[in-house]
Amino acid sequence: MATTMTVEGTSCEHRKQTTEETLQDVAGVSDARADRETDSATIEGDPDSAALVQAAADAGYEASV
Repeated sequence: MATTMTVEGTSCEHRKQTTEETLQDVAGVSDARADRETDSATIEGDPDSAALVQAAADAGYEASV
């Protein structure tokens, strides 16, 4: 199952990588790919949406699912 979320602030390659690593650490995530051009991330797996948003917030990003 794929989930797409908005993640504000993935403006450079380092932030993109940090976003992906942060989201991949959430329980239930099998893969996470951030897109700098669209300020979004595509999540594979079956994670809790609130956990995704909280993980992004803990890393300093505004996010929504």
